[in-house]
Amino acid sequence: MTRLFDRIGRRIAAYLQRPASGYEPFTPADPAALRACIRPADILLVEGRSHIAGVIKYLTHSTWSHAAIFVGPIPGRPAVDGEPCELVESNVEDGITCAPLSRYFQFHTRICRPVGLTPADRDAVCRYVIERIGLDYDLKNIIDLARYLVPLPVPQRWRRRMIALGSGDPTRLICSTLIARAFQSVGYPILPAITRVESETARKEIYHIRDSSLYAPRDFDISPYFAIIKPTIEMGFNYKAIVWSDAEAAQVGAPRASPRALPASRPLSEA
Repeated sequence: MTRLFDRIGRRIAAYLQRPASGYEPFTPADPAALRACIRPADILLVEGRSHIAGVIKYLTHSTWSHAAIFVGPIPGRPAVDGEPCELVESNVEDGITCAPLSRYFQFHTRICRPVGLTPADRDAVCRYVIERIGLDYDLKNIIDLARYLVPLPVPQRWRRRMIALGSGDPTRLICSTLIARAFQSVGYPILPAITRVESETARKEIYHIRDSSLYAPRDFDISPYFAIIKPTIEMGFNYKAIVWSDAEAAQVGAPRASPRALPASRPLSEA
């Protein structure tokens, strides 16, 4: 029976990982700028295009459906198509695995950087996720996977709870669980619950560690402890250098591009 459930679970997982039709990133990453800006312990948020990505975006009211953590080239891990494995992530089919940064060059992404993380804690966070590469995804809770195939509306107050899946294994459906636990291991906050204690002399904020299974990719985006890094800006953005198409230039009063340099049918691009 266990083998049967495992086969069923893997088939469901394979379906959820398939790309959904009609996806096209509005602002895909600039590969050179992304590689130049990202640092170890940075979190890479991804706007995914699979069926499960659509569900996660619905449940969390967010653009971001996946999160990976950049650790730099991983010693002892073979390169993929000549590129080193630099990201650690968790997904339904592979569990906790590593991948080259180029995997997400064609996706809309965002870098979230922990502010003030010490070098020792940065190394500890990276080591935490690297040591867990190879752990299998927990396929025991088939009902948790199958319920995503039923297109029923979910009350907003229940959506966060629906993300917490699995039977307690270190690998979970939501990739952010692994990353949240890595930062919790060094005492770095993400979205701690805060209890305010009123007294005559002082107000004390008591920080509680939330259950890591309740974290979602968007939490790193909205966390007050992570800086948002946009590679295009970091590399020295100059709006005066934008070359507009003829139609757009007429609207904004900008210099027009020659037809050879930029066809009128193309949207704006950066010089």
